[in-house]
Amino acid sequence: MTTYRSRHVTATDGLSLYVRDYGDPTASRTPVLCLSGVARSSKDFEDLAPRLAADRRVICPDYRGRGQSAYDPDWRNYHPRVYIRDMLDILTALDVHRAVVIGTSLGGLLAMGLAVVRPTALAGAVLNDVGPEINLSGVSRIIDYMRANARQADWDGAVSFIKQNFRHDGMTDDNQWRKLAARTYTEGHDGVLRHDFDPAIARAMEFGSDTLPTHWPAFRTFSRMPVLALRGALSDVLTEAVFDRMAMEKPDLTRVTVPGVGHVPLLDEPECESAIDDFLQRH
Repeated sequence: MTTYRSRHVTATDGLSLYVRDYGDPTASRTPVLCLSGVARSSKDFEDLAPRLAADRRVICPDYRGRGQSAYDPDWRNYHPRVYIRDMLDILTALDVHRAVVIGTSLGGLLAMGLAVVRPTALAGAVLNDVGPEINLSGVSRIIDYMRANARQADWDGAVSFIKQNFRHDGMTDDNQWRKLAARTYTEGHDGVLRHDFDPAIARAMEFGSDTLPTHWPAFRTFSRMPVLALRGALSDVLTEAVFDRMAMEKPDLTRVTVPGVGHVPLLDEPECESAIDDFLQRH
């Protein structure tokens, strides 16, 4: 398996950000920037990144407050505009001027934001189960999941909790669920398993209305770059109606629906691997 270099980048405001840096920094193929979901970390790409790193550099950061990045003392900084600034800091520090972004959930929204504030930095994007319009019930479920911050006494309990909160009908092997649990939890010195994120992030996500902002103008900044959109067929975040509208807004959009999967595809499904490989072969 391809190993990675552990990097620590200092953000503009002084916070330490952790990055897994795979592959050859001098490779001629366009680098890939992998951005995880809101409650996730760089560990989610530990299967995908080594495979892609065979012929290109692959950069997998932990957002502030996740994984090995520092927790922010001010919960109000857990905001997309700050995450975007952090990603630009990381790209600058690692001397990456242009990349294809693979963005899962929040990561896909950040890809749209990067396309707005630094369009020359993106060579293309893969949006994993996210679009410019997000289903409120799905977001509410995620916030409840994060707010619960359910600690577990052992890995059996962690696996059970993960099975209750992730819809992946194709995962019948308990080892697959244990791998997902290992990417979700971290073990403290007391032996208790805790979610690998700052609980204050849930506070930052709370909203006081029954509607969410849409991001269609940001999505339209993708008009002149290649985009692959993936959707779990059982997703409660990216609806089929929004998925269809994305294709109307961008006729050259490549779309793939992953059967038997909710929010989000893990990117190791055969449909995802094939689509991503084909997409990247052109970049």
